Amino acid sequence: MTTIAVTGHMDLTDASVPLVRDAVREALKPYADGDLTGVSCIAKGSDSLFAEIVLELGGRLVAVIPSRDYRQAKVKPDHAETFDRLTAAADEVLVLAHDTANRHAYEDANRTLLKRADRLVAVWSGESPTGKGGGTADTVVEAREAGLPVEVVWPNGAARRN
Repeated sequence: MTTIAVTGHMDLTDASVPLVRDAVREALKPYADGDLTGVSCIAKGSDSLFAEIVLELGGRLVAVIPSRDYRQAKVKPDHAETFDRLTAAADEVLVLAHDTANRHAYEDANRTLLKRADRLVAVWSGESPTGKGGGTADTVVEAREAGLPVEVVWPNGAARRN
């Protein structure tokens, strides 16, 4: 069994979504032999695209929710249906013991993803960490420091919203 976690940008442009979806699908196809487990926080953007593709390929989904209030406090109306659908489809939903969705909860969620994974798919533009913690670049750095294989997915033409 291969367990792959995801980290990635939430702010993909509309034109980038199909490009990223195809690139993530190609990255996961080699593991779609019936033993794929995907671990995702199911945030808008890359996390949800990854989760959808894991399920599409017949994989098992593990949802890591950063805090008890995450759904109510952080999931915007334009993402609520997708979040709820993916959470319901997950084989396991792990809600972390944080009461509030904040940087500490996000950092803990990312550490939890990495602890459970054999490798990391990073939908990442390659930008340096911001110093705020809990972001895509921070998670890539942490994974590499832990010796976890990282596959960066950033197809030609992909972009983030300004």
